[in-house]
Amino acid sequence: MTEIDKIMKQIWSVPLVSKMTGIDKKLKQIWTVPLVAIYPQTCGICGKVNSKSLCNKCEIELKKQQDMNIIDIAYELEDKYFNELIYVFKYEGKVRELILDYKFNEKSYLYLTFVNFLIKNEKIFEKIQNYDTIVPVPISEKRLKARGYNQSLLIAREIANQLNLELLNNCLIKTKNIVEQSKLNRDDRIQNVKGVYDIKNKQLIKNKKILLIDDIYTTGSTVNECSKILRQGSPTEIGVLVLAKD
Repeated sequence: MTEIDKIMKQIWSVPLVSKMTGIDKKLKQIWTVPLVAIYPQTCGICGKVNSKSLCNKCEIELKKQQDMNIIDIAYELEDKYFNELIYVFKYEGKVRELILDYKFNEKSYLYLTFVNFLIKNEKIFEKIQNYDTIVPVPISEKRLKARGYNQSLLIAREIANQLNLELLNNCLIKTKNIVEQSKLNRDDRIQNVKGVYDIKNKQLIKNKKILLIDDIYTTGSTVNECSKILRQGSPTEIGVLVLAKD
């Protein structure tokens, strides 16, 4: 990949609407048209030109690994603060490779590939629309500066944009930078996230159905702690949507 390719990939990696606060969608389209003409969107997996960031061939391959499920995971957590877990894949094979690239190898543009795949699933599409508000799992300021983006926020924002749902990114916050959960065992993960999150503007989620977005579900420690904090705002329901379950 040339340097110009890398630069343009990064341009597509962040939703244009996020850089245009207060500018309507029509103006956004004016900006997008010349950009598409110069450097069209491509499939996030194979690199072929595709306006949805996912070509038919790669979509078929992802479908082979799809393991979509909607479950009540009360049996996995003693004190569960969310109502259901929705996941699209098992965390293995090509999907695991893509998610790792997305999080750690500066391939933030993959959020479009993931979102455009999952909302094509009729069951997931209908399930998401049952919720009022989407909330991404936050990351610390230190990690945000190091990575350059919050992978959960990119996915949450795109889902909200495409399904015309409310996105709240000023409600759930992470107050501490901690050891990455992937480096810890189950018991340590539970302890690692305690006291890490806080809630602001809690009135914004009162009596609402909240869909919490994250990338991977392993033990459930992170999303459960986030849900516990969100409960302080008195939502009627909290669901969790992740790309993959380990």
